Amino acid sequence: MSLRQMEYFLTVVEESSFTRAAELLHVTQSALSHQIRALERETGGALLERLPRGVRLTPMGRAFLPHAERAVHSAAQARRAARAAAGATGGELHVATVHAIAVGLLPEVFADWSREHGGVRLVLHEYATVEELRDRLERGVADLAVGYRPRGWRGPVVGVGEEEIVLVVPRGDPLAGRRTVALAELAGRPWVRCAMEPLVDGRLLLDVACEKAGFTPRTAVRTEHTSTALRMAAAGTGITLVPAHLTAGVDCATARLDPPWRREVTVFSRVPLAGAAAAFAGLLRQRSGAPLPAGARGRGAGRAAAPGC
Repeated sequence: MSLRQMEYFLTVVEESSFTRAAELLHVTQSALSHQIRALERETGGALLERLPRGVRLTPMGRAFLPHAERAVHSAAQARRAARAAAGATGGELHVATVHAIAVGLLPEVFADWSREHGGVRLVLHEYATVEELRDRLERGVADLAVGYRPRGWRGPVVGVGEEEIVLVVPRGDPLAGRRTVALAELAGRPWVRCAMEPLVDGRLLLDVACEKAGFTPRTAVRTEHTSTALRMAAAGTGITLVPAHLTAGVDCATARLDPPWRREVTVFSRVPLAGAAAAFAGLLRQRSGAPLPAGARGRGAGRAAAPGC
């Protein structure tokens, strides 16, 4: 069983076609089919079901897929790490994260990187949920992930800062002039909820927190992304809670919760951080000293002196 055979297998799966896969791989279709059959003999059974129009995975193929992805991506990661550690021009560092961190925290970090480490190109992989992010990193899609501390992660996890969660309301709202707000004061208000809201023992965090504060939140709108929830709240659809670093440049008012809500931001990976990966984590940690947007401010808002991103 060779790495090339697994690469061929993954390409056929991604394209759902031997013909398109052969074109992408610059090999003949007969050569591709020969390599896939050799791989199936090695694994002991059919991995792909040939259909009149395309192919699909067999049960054995579905079981084999994540291991093949991990092997192929690990080989690519090893090549990138070696080039990046040597400072080779053209080296790449693949960074995975969730959407809220990608649009709120990473733009300035990526800009700093391009100025200081221009010889190593960054490739960003965005995912909708923390679960998807973790799964893709386990499969080797990226060299490291930027996200919230993953439970039970067996690889290195490095804390790089903290983000504060703030309340967002439109300008003109009775709470717009407040610096802090207790959660109990928000009873009866409509909420904009996000699909990326974290869970606590299988329940949505906001439901758990509001229950402790003595009320049940009334949902006005559910969105897929945190950035959408932020703009819905700024427009007056309802109130929402978002990481403070997302609110810079958005015409809204914010207030800190009392007591404050904060969560750790980490860099985690499958192997010890070295070379470009370690340099990126260090740069992110330096950026975490930047203060966060403060309450009751909007467009061009200043930043509060809270530890975080």
